[in-house]
Amino acid sequence: MTGWRMPAETAPHECTWMAWPSQGYTLGDTPEEVARARLTWAAVANAVIEFEPVRMVVVPDDVAVARRHLHPDVELIPAALDDAWMRDIGPTFVIGDDGRLGAVDWVFNGWGAQPWASWEHDARIGALVAGRTPAELIPSSLVNEGGGIHVDGLGTVLLTETVQLDPGRNPALTRADVEAELSRTIGTTHAIWLPRGLTRDYDEFGTRGHVDIVATIPAPGVLLLHEQGDPAHPDHAVSAELRELLSDARDARGERFEVVGVPAPRRLSDAEGPVDWSYINHLVVNGGVIACTYDDEQDERALGILADAYPGRRVVGVDARPLFDRGGGIHCITQQQPAV
Repeated sequence: MTGWRMPAETAPHECTWMAWPSQGYTLGDTPEEVARARLTWAAVANAVIEFEPVRMVVVPDDVAVARRHLHPDVELIPAALDDAWMRDIGPTFVIGDDGRLGAVDWVFNGWGAQPWASWEHDARIGALVAGRTPAELIPSSLVNEGGGIHVDGLGTVLLTETVQLDPGRNPALTRADVEAELSRTIGTTHAIWLPRGLTRDYDEFGTRGHVDIVATIPAPGVLLLHEQGDPAHPDHAVSAELRELLSDARDARGERFEVVGVPAPRRLSDAEGPVDWSYINHLVVNGGVIACTYDDEQDERALGILADAYPGRRVVGVDARPLFDRGGGIHCITQQQPAV
């Protein structure tokens, strides 16, 4: 049997996959909200296309409006959608020992069967996307989303107890069960379990703790960690707890991480409560990094840290406030397909 391995996000890409917002809370209720959603998804796609191809799944009725917003080189693929968070509804791409491309099709159930979510169409997007590539489809019975895992490509995976062990996702599974399925599908051999994610991510439209707004591994032995420095924000305590845990953690090679703090924006809250704005939720592309900005005084410092973490890559900032207003960021709406 082929042994599968999920490459690090820094490995060369064939393309980036996205989905176009077409309905529901993600699109918005007012003309202003609709316009802002479309402009933001388009801004991310149009930034990525400067580095690598972009393939955008779009409901047939929205092909014309998507075409008006997007760079002409963005490929549009008509299909039914419920939502537009491709990191979570799309497949996780892997590479086999023999060099073949694989696509893991997780079970998607609306982030743990959230009462506001629908997923009749989104549950099929993993297989649909895989079918538009040379990938071998790898079905999985694990309820999981791409935003719930980060890997270093050498066997280490970051994940969160409140996601993979969520009673709304995998009520009967243990840590060992999850680790065994990840080993089978994405080739990881060592799991680092975070106890929780950021506070806002547990609100109504949150994911219950996705790791991709908390921590990531830009290079073997290096870990970028969201760092909320203001004690007035509930994530101040979360950041401190995670730094203590990760400072003692070892990767699949048995080596400790250099933990690099990435400061949270200065703004602490919006009309809904404490924000979870995070610079961790960036996308690495061929020769670049597409990073979240917030018109915040910390933007420049955070993008400088990302530039140091990804030497030789050009860092491009995109205003991610409209994305976080809807429950995610740049990493959440994109999914890389590795080159083989």
